[in-house]
Amino acid sequence: MISFLKKLFSAGPQVDFAELMAKGAVIVDVRTKAEYQGGHIKGSINIPLQSLQGGMGKLKKDKPVITCCASGMRSASAKSMLQSAGFVEVYNGGGWQSLNNKIRG
Repeated sequence: MISFLKKLFSAGPQVDFAELMAKGAVIVDVRTKAEYQGGHIKGSINIPLQSLQGGMGKLKKDKPVITCCASGMRSASAKSMLQSAGFVEVYNGGGWQSLNNKIRG
C-alpha cells in the first residue's frame, strides 16, 4: 500500500517544472472556482476536477500539461484522467503554492 501511494504521489524522476514552462506547458489548477479565486499561479487555467472531463477541450494534447491543486491529491487524479484521455505529457505539480515556487525559481 505504501509503495502504491508513493508511486501515485511522487513525480517519479525529478521534473524541472521551470523547463516545462519554457517549453510552453499549461498549468491546470483543478481546485474549485472559489479556491482558485483565493490565490493561484499567474497564467494558470482553472478547470475544477469535477468539470475536467468536459473541460479537456480547452487543452492541447501536443503541449505539456502540469496539474495542481491544494495538496496534490486532486492533481494526481487529474493527471490520471488526462492520461486516460490520451494526453501524453502530463505532470502532477502537487500543491499550487509549492509549484509556484518551483517554476519561479
